[in-house]
Amino acid sequence: MSQSKALSQRFFNSKIRSQNVGGKERWLGYMIGPCGSLLFSAVMGTYLNVYYTDVLNLGTVWGGMFLVIFPIISKIIDAITNVIMGYIIDRTHTKQGKARPWLLLSAPLLTVTGILLFVVPSGNMTLQIIWVMLSYNLYYSVALTIYNMSHNLLVPLSTRNTAQRSVLAVFNNIATIMMSGILVALVFPMLIIPSLGTSKDLWITCMSILSCITLPLAFLEYYYTKERVTLEGGGVKQREVPYALQLKAIFTDKYILILLGYFLLSTLTGQLKNISLPYYCNYVLGTYSDGITQTMVSVLGGIPMGIGIFAVWPLAKKFGKKNLTVVGFVIFSLGSLICCLAPTNMPTVLVGQFVKNMGSLPSAYVFMALFSDALDHMEWKNGFRCDGLAMSVYSTITTAVAGVVTGIFNGALSGAGYLAPQIAANSEELQTVLDFIASQGWTTQIDPSLLKPLTDGSFTVALVQPETVTTVLVLFFLGIEVVSGLVYAGMLSFITVEKTVDKKLVIIRARQRAAVEASGEVWVEPEVLAEEDQRKSDAEAEEAYRKELKERCEKKHLNYEAELAKHLEAVHKKEEKQAEKERLSKIKAEEKAKRAAEKQVQKLAKLTPEQKQKRDARRLAQEKKDEARWQAEKAKGEAYYEKMQKALAAAEAK
Repeated sequence: MSQSKALSQRFFNSKIRSQNVGGKERWLGYMIGPCGSLLFSAVMGTYLNVYYTDVLNLGTVWGGMFLVIFPIISKIIDAITNVIMGYIIDRTHTKQGKARPWLLLSAPLLTVTGILLFVVPSGNMTLQIIWVMLSYNLYYSVALTIYNMSHNLLVPLSTRNTAQRSVLAVFNNIATIMMSGILVALVFPMLIIPSLGTSKDLWITCMSILSCITLPLAFLEYYYTKERVTLEGGGVKQREVPYALQLKAIFTDKYILILLGYFLLSTLTGQLKNISLPYYCNYVLGTYSDGITQTMVSVLGGIPMGIGIFAVWPLAKKFGKKNLTVVGFVIFSLGSLICCLAPTNMPTVLVGQFVKNMGSLPSAYVFMALFSDALDHMEWKNGFRCDGLAMSVYSTITTAVAGVVTGIFNGALSGAGYLAPQIAANSEELQTVLDFIASQGWTTQIDPSLLKPLTDGSFTVALVQPETVTTVLVLFFLGIEVVSGLVYAGMLSFITVEKTVDKKLVIIRARQRAAVEASGEVWVEPEVLAEEDQRKSDAEAEEAYRKELKERCEKKHLNYEAELAKHLEAVHKKEEKQAEKERLSKIKAEEKAKRAAEKQVQKLAKLTPEQKQKRDARRLAQEKKDEARWQAEKAKGEAYYEKMQKALAAAEAK
């Protein structure tokens, strides 16, 4: 897809024309568009293992070892495909950018492979195992890898404007919270999962519908996003950076390393929490698939997430993204500790969940903006971007850890003596199941309240778990996060990249200009160049439309001039509407700035001369301190930049 002519067709053009991020891009491209893929992925993360253990009964294969070994091997494959995909994206150069084309390709792949995950043939266990292994890897190692790699790069590649980019990160994470924190956490355990029970047919129907939803929404995400950063450079051909130098750039950058370390640990603990959630609610806090317990736990997690939509970004602007995230993780750890005080007591756990999720808000909403700042820092330091490889390292870590975690969880569950629910197709088979339970010595483990038919007439006989199993579930769902929150806070306290990112962007732009002028070309600001390109694209589209209109008029015996006049009138009205919208937006921004200035004046007026003097002295001292740090970082960064440029020149000479 290096220079695809197909993607040059106007059919594939983004619907976003402005060089500034607008409402359609935020709402359609970054919030609504990702919802389908995020919803299905969140469902898989929480319930696919339940489908394997409770519906397909794969927990008995190889003495329970299949569900230990298989996820680990699969995630190793996934890690490899992530690296390959990162390499491919960095070498993709199209009119539509380098990430968005792959987002387009992922749409049908997600739908097809998502369905294949559940339509597992019945009867032959060997065939089932082969099908599970193939479908799992097609979804996670191919389809979801392509989607996640391209989707996660959209925020860093969207714009250089850090404020607009941060807003996009917030909207993107709102989509994640809506799907995983509301639908999957609230609706599914209360309404969907209890009605599915252990019926394979119902699971297939439900999950196939969810899989199909991903297709149109992924297309929506593609058409309402735009890669502005990718198209910078004034037409000067980008240097092909050797793979080894890209790896060096990533693994010698302190900010990237800290963030990757955080991703690793947070994926480990988060995956353990997510995969253990239904088991914890079924066997520790409530009764099997009661439709209430998991919903209550999730509601207290979802409420803070709803609050965060309105609260987090203003706080991040005032106190800084990093500072807010560090404080949040301390609160997160405190909430987990509250849960651990009484892990079987519903009120205590609910209070702890509320506090914990209040603390996790900053990381949920603004963290990707920090990662975007770090990518810009790395570009300033090295003289080239390697977004695809950086994201592939991130994805490799998270996917590999996810596989290991699934294996660890299933191994711990099996080793602790997990008793899977027994299934009876009808009332006649129920006695056979009860006789089998008696033969295994599990009669005392039967929960009589669960001996009731499901919607399809089948019975699920759930068993009370041994204490060893409940201990494992409490540790995975609650215990680990007490420590992890404090670890995250300590790690992220060293992230200071947002303080100087704007200064680094000025230097990056100056380097781009120098490269263009050195090639003998005339420098044009990227924003102006993009506008010119958009006008050219619009002119081509207009010419094509008029040609199509003329042909249609000749075919239908219509007056071409009259039809053209109607079209031009519609275009004129649309342009007037857009101009008025931009005018009102400008007025609104000016009024907001004016109010902020007036508020600041009023605040200063309340200070005494002594207070003003102290305030100015503190500000001056802080500015001097920040400037000294910047000059030191700048000198060190420029030295590293020169070193990397020499390495690039040497590689090109070879």
